[in-house]
Amino acid sequence: MLTWSNLTEQQQIDALARPAIADNASLATAVADIVSAVKVNGDDALFKLTEKFDGVKLANLALNSSAFAQASERLSASRKQAIVTAYQQIERFHQAQVATDIVVETMPGVVCTLKTEAIESVGLYIPAGSAPLPSTVLMLGVPAKIAKCDRVVLVCPPNKDGLIADEIIYAAQICGIDEIYTIGGAQAVAALALGTQTIKAVNKVFGPGNRFVTEAKKQLSQQVPGFAIDMPAGPSEVLVIADNSATPKFAAADLLSQAEHGTDSQVILLSDSKEFITAVQKELDSQVELLSRKDIAKQALQSSRLILTDDLAQAVQVSNLYGPEHLIVQTQNPNKLLPSLRNAGSIFVGDYSPESAGDYASGTNHVLPTYGYSKVVSSLSLADFSRRYTVQELSKQGLASLAPTLIELTDAEGLDAHQRAVTVRLED
Repeated sequence: MLTWSNLTEQQQIDALARPAIADNASLATAVADIVSAVKVNGDDALFKLTEKFDGVKLANLALNSSAFAQASERLSASRKQAIVTAYQQIERFHQAQVATDIVVETMPGVVCTLKTEAIESVGLYIPAGSAPLPSTVLMLGVPAKIAKCDRVVLVCPPNKDGLIADEIIYAAQICGIDEIYTIGGAQAVAALALGTQTIKAVNKVFGPGNRFVTEAKKQLSQQVPGFAIDMPAGPSEVLVIADNSATPKFAAADLLSQAEHGTDSQVILLSDSKEFITAVQKELDSQVELLSRKDIAKQALQSSRLILTDDLAQAVQVSNLYGPEHLIVQTQNPNKLLPSLRNAGSIFVGDYSPESAGDYASGTNHVLPTYGYSKVVSSLSLADFSRRYTVQELSKQGLASLAPTLIELTDAEGLDAHQRAVTVRLED
């Protein structure tokens, strides 16, 4: 337990420091080598790298079309219904985000329009390390479908048998995705960005992944013209703000739900009640023993913090300074704090709004900025699958009305060719 007001400025900075992303130099070199191999050798590199990193020798990169029907047959009715319900929830929230054209006549005869159109081709990276993530398929596939992207490609690393989890295939199917490749890691991102003999390049890649995937996304977005990524990413994190009206076992469960993601995950509790923090500590000790991934969660807790603040206003200040991926507010009047909470990827309000709801099926998107990027990067939404552009149309009178301003400003900047593009029309 740390008391925020007793810490020096440097100690406060240290208390909110994220776990370091280790071996950045060696990681960058390793990923650069993988990217180079895919660029030079295409499909052949993908087969070899999949055998090297995933331990499986693939016969084909693309998922067989018969796998869709087989996946649906193998899944239980309850599992399929859960996926469909989550799909419907996510679809409902993202459908409401569909943009309409904005048309403004800024002066008589000068009409400006802001238009939105779907990104032509997108790639969805779905991790499958310790567990399949059909929820991520939905979080990416649903907005891609609503945005009406012409081509949606899904990549996912295979298991030791060269297969992808049935849940992932089924979720992709109901999102209308039929182009799936059984590849993962940095090589999958490289294939999507550069293209190979089998896989045609896409314009933008979405989805979380390990540090190799994250590094590949970063490198390729800087190297390949016209290629973009969804957002920078780091380890998962959650911050809970709670007072003594909150339930300690709820707060502890929320902290552990994020700690189980990985050993580099970080969880933080801010409270103005020392008694509450002590109660949460006891709950953490007992609840962590119940988890199948308790070893991972215990390691994550080593770089996590329980911080005592003077009051909730100070807790808000600390939260804004940290900028968490997930922010949970469990106080007597949580909505009262919302106007002051600035930096968070997604906020969960009240005792009965666990972060798990947003991860799976409340309707919001679970692809969120981490590592402090919530201060400047938005949570994933329908807008990320589209591009916006402007259109302007001037009548002869509209140009004549605007001409004195254009002539004066082009003269100020010394750009006479710009000025002549106006005056030649007025002289005609």
